[in-house]
Amino acid sequence: MRKYYVGLCFILLLPFFVVAQKPQSFTVAKSPADAGFSAERLTTLDAMMEAFITEGIAPNAVTFVAHNGKVVYNKAYGYSNLEKKTPVKKDNIYRIASQTKLVATVGLLTLFEQGKFVLDDPISKYIPAFKNPKVLVNYNEATGNYETRPAKSEITIRELLSHTAGIPYEHPLENLPEFKVPYFNSTQPDILADVVNRIAARPLISDPGEKFVYGLNIDVIGYLIEVLSGKKLDVFLKETILDPLGMKDTYFYLPDAKASRLVELYSKPSADAPLTICANNDYRFFATTGAKTYFSAGAGMVSTIEDYAKLCQMILNGGSFNNKQILGRKTVEMMGKNQIGENEVWERQDKFGLGLQIFTNESHHGDNASTGSLSWGGMYCSEYTIDPKENLILLVFTNVHPYAHYNEFVRKFRMGVYQALQ
Repeated sequence: MRKYYVGLCFILLLPFFVVAQKPQSFTVAKSPADAGFSAERLTTLDAMMEAFITEGIAPNAVTFVAHNGKVVYNKAYGYSNLEKKTPVKKDNIYRIASQTKLVATVGLLTLFEQGKFVLDDPISKYIPAFKNPKVLVNYNEATGNYETRPAKSEITIRELLSHTAGIPYEHPLENLPEFKVPYFNSTQPDILADVVNRIAARPLISDPGEKFVYGLNIDVIGYLIEVLSGKKLDVFLKETILDPLGMKDTYFYLPDAKASRLVELYSKPSADAPLTICANNDYRFFATTGAKTYFSAGAGMVSTIEDYAKLCQMILNGGSFNNKQILGRKTVEMMGKNQIGENEVWERQDKFGLGLQIFTNESHHGDNASTGSLSWGGMYCSEYTIDPKENLILLVFTNVHPYAHYNEFVRKFRMGVYQALQ
């Protein structure tokens, strides 16, 4: 009788165990309603995305929305090449720029979980060139003279991950030969170790921990990964994240067989300017040509939207996807905690965790996304949102730089997704 009672209890509780399981693969929803969306209201999102193409605002767009692991919206609009009128496909490859930061952050945190470092360790403990940092006081552009003072503290790994180290992208001294570094990628024979040592030689523009200063922080993290793991960054990320998650189309440099799937890069610097091919050939061709020696952890990867969705779902799942546990649940939880205190991300009134932005109640960017949602994007115009409250991920990619419509493009997509959620 007791065995029968225990068995009956197990059967009754089984649905709760099933519900608690996190989806380890994407399944296509039978219908929008099956995934908790209104089919009628999704037509509004369709109209938004199609208007971007027909009005000449974007050359293309690919979208991906998954609710409870069910893919409800995965579409492609426009052309991968406007001149050739090549229709874009859902598996086209995009330059994801700063979305690389989340990949590198996850990679570093796998080493954190192995006890390789503590977040408040000074980076100089592992990369000696950062010892005794200095802060820029003034600079005379005409003479090239500048003045520095000792920083109030050492730079910590936590400050690098949260962009509070005082390391910018655009540096006042960047035109001085000793301080030149590649920003986002390189077709030259640059090496990550050399670039990071040059970043270390630059004076900071604020004291560590004082301000949110978006910059080359995660490129430093990329080299830290190499120091701690003893492997090149591309190899480490492939073995630790990309292969386990099944991200088969995510690279720093594309193999020749996949190069044709990379979309063209366009520019639209003002609202009334037409879409034209980007004049920066490094940005256009870094993934397919050049020395292919520089692995920018801050901005150097290319990917498909479904590949990157797997990374987002892994975060939403609390560290696992494809039946692979990449991070522990509490580590993922830590990533979503405010790490910048009273500072905010630009003028958005949002916070920053470890490697990603956190939408607040006062967010000027998140619109109708849930408070606590996690997000970031890339300079070529791509963005993801991970919404733990709604168990939802949403991504949109295009490739335009500079792009006068960046905010309009990514925010209208997100608004269109949420208005259709039932």
